Amino acid sequence: MGRSDPRRAARDRGAVTAEAAVAIPALVALTAALMWGLMAVATHIRCVDAAYVGARAAARSEPRATVLDLARATAPAKSRVTVTRSGDFWRVRVEAEAPGPGGLGLTLRAGAAALTEDGEVP
Repeated sequence: MGRSDPRRAARDRGAVTAEAAVAIPALVALTAALMWGLMAVATHIRCVDAAYVGARAAARSEPRATVLDLARATAPAKSRVTVTRSGDFWRVRVEAEAPGPGGLGLTLRAGAAALTEDGEVP
């Protein structure tokens, strides 16, 4: 066995430092992107749930104000909720903004429709 060269060990330590200087910011950026994606998915799920709750309430002939209140209570903050009638169906649409890094936000939309149960228009 030979002796280890101290100059080579010093060069190796420098290479590890350079690799860490590149890898750590990349891992931080990847983690931030994953967190942003998870938050966007969670916001979308809340939009879907809000649209469903609103459509079910409209189908039960709840008053329009109640339908909007129920949908808004389930939806993310600052969401836009619309309720429309199309034939025998009530349609509820929920839109919410999911802010992103550097102005890369998304507008998330979800809709649900439910058949009117008794034929009356709230």
